[in-house]
Amino acid sequence: MKDTFAAIDLGTNSCRLLICKFDGKIRIIDSFSKVVRLGENLQEDNRLSEDAIERSLKALKICVDKVQQNNVTRLRAVTTEACRRASNGHVLVERAKKELGLDLEIIAPNEEALLALIGCSGVFQNNIPYGIAFDIGGGSTEVMWVSLSDNVKDFKVIDWISLPFGVVTLSDEYASHSTSPRIYEQIIDKTTTALNLFAEKNNIAPYIENKQVQMVGTSGTVTTLAAIFLKLSRYDRHVIDGIYLRTQDLKDITQSILNMSPKQRNAHPCIGVGRSDLVITGSAILEGILGAFNLSWLRVADRGVREGILMSLIQKFSDHASTHGHEKVEDTPSI
Repeated sequence: MKDTFAAIDLGTNSCRLLICKFDGKIRIIDSFSKVVRLGENLQEDNRLSEDAIERSLKALKICVDKVQQNNVTRLRAVTTEACRRASNGHVLVERAKKELGLDLEIIAPNEEALLALIGCSGVFQNNIPYGIAFDIGGGSTEVMWVSLSDNVKDFKVIDWISLPFGVVTLSDEYASHSTSPRIYEQIIDKTTTALNLFAEKNNIAPYIENKQVQMVGTSGTVTTLAAIFLKLSRYDRHVIDGIYLRTQDLKDITQSILNMSPKQRNAHPCIGVGRSDLVITGSAILEGILGAFNLSWLRVADRGVREGILMSLIQKFSDHASTHGHEKVEDTPSI
């Protein structure tokens, strides 16, 4: 019987599940996503609120039920920045184990970055030797500088940086002021300043000037902006994943969103109620990233940590990694 693989990613904003079978290629058979805002008000006292823990456990219960219904044989469940930062992050982990029988790992920033990179590596072009990949999360933002080969999945991480802020933490920090042009510019400057130092450290500018660098972005912010650019009446992953966007078009879209009223953002089919503040702070972080790297386009990846977990599980446990006459798959790269 073939293995069935599942990945759970409990982030600062959302809880997401992906289940697949593997027969030479990944076949998704079930998925789930729920906004839980685990990191809500984390800025105040570095603690997860009881409401946030309860919301997250309810979402995790749905994930566990789906895992059981699909007879999953290989599962990995991780949680990221909110639990890393919270003084009571262990409480959620312990309750997930006790109440749901779920082993939930708090992973380090470097592993989160690597999993996101593994997950979106398939959208890199194989004729451009270097890449910048970024993931704007709820509680942190990861940016990676990578060297690529003809097989883009055989990448080498040259350097990476984890910025200690994301869409949820910044939205909570600035509250209703996140739409202020002054605050928006502060977030841009904060992001650009950190990444300018990163770019200088790695001497990235000459590679960009010689057109040897491509950029891939994965996050709800980037996929939302892509959907708005395409004027979709509803979000469609199959249309978004892999699309190329000019950075100038992205900057134009972020400014148009900033100029919308909260009512207009809430009514937009690709933003929706409850995400109005997140798309603003995410857009500011994105503008900061684009400002640090003078690239004319980026490619959008609607994939990330979950896909990275699945690919790692498959690499480790699939028939291709067995000794039944198959060539052993190499270990995943590390940061």
